[in-house]
Amino acid sequence: MKLFISSRVPEEIIKRLEGVDYSYNDSNVPMTKEEIIAGLQGKDALICPLSDKIDKEVIDAAKDLKLILNYGAGFDNIDIAYAREKGIVVCNAPAPSSAVSTAELAFTLMLAQARQLIRGEKDLREGGFHGWRPTYFLGQQLKGKTLGIFGMGNIGQNLAKRALAFDMKVIYNSRNRKEAIEELGATYVSFEELLKESDFISLHSAFVPELKHKFDADAFKAMKKSATFINAARGPLIDEQALADALKDGTIAGAALDVYEFEPKVTEDLLHLDNVTLAPHLGNATVEARLEMGNACVDNLEDFIAGKKPRNQVN
Repeated sequence: MKLFISSRVPEEIIKRLEGVDYSYNDSNVPMTKEEIIAGLQGKDALICPLSDKIDKEVIDAAKDLKLILNYGAGFDNIDIAYAREKGIVVCNAPAPSSAVSTAELAFTLMLAQARQLIRGEKDLREGGFHGWRPTYFLGQQLKGKTLGIFGMGNIGQNLAKRALAFDMKVIYNSRNRKEAIEELGATYVSFEELLKESDFISLHSAFVPELKHKFDADAFKAMKKSATFINAARGPLIDEQALADALKDGTIAGAALDVYEFEPKVTEDLLHLDNVTLAPHLGNATVEARLEMGNACVDNLEDFIAGKKPRNQVN
């Protein structure tokens, strides 16, 4: 089994590959498609991050490829249908810590935007802080506010529990009702009611083509003018230019984003607005989550080598 790893991974994961014939792109700089194809020549397996697009062209060029191990719970970067057609097994790397870490990041974004933390820090660094003043960088507290969650999977449920602990009202819209979180105090509502009633809206849905631009100009117009919009799920769920326009003209008050429609590119207008907090896709960027994900990749690899069905096969 010859393995290619297209991005830097934690050292602990590399140590688990002792005895495996692998080559390694020990860098956080994304490889080009041509570089990935070159690295896959003569290789049976690939470990790649979510940012690597493994499409038909890559799959056709990798003549010996039998196994793709995605370093993450998602796998929309891989053409899994075509991989199946070519007899290539695709695995993801779910990790309980990933949902916790992403929920914590979403809550951090909500707090940072509510309390104007990023703008306040910038003002302090630039010499604008002259001591405590009654109206200096006033934000809003979360207690008593309504958090609307779109997508109540593991991440959404982790976020709901944290919001409820802050005495927030939690409402949600999801493909399926979640009785466990409703028993804790969350309320299921229609999509229209979610838009209308939420002080904060946080996205935690997986991306499927029918949800592209679910949050568009009309959706932003249906929200409260005082609302804050948070996306730590998938960029294409929103029309990013429509969001920028809504922030510029006061349709909504603020936003906090960790993912982007054309990632790693960010819509230019967003870069120049001071009512949006921007994070570089840090959702599950914790030591705990990334180690769990890496270990899941190696577990799947070991299953495959042993002739077993990998425990996280998705196609």
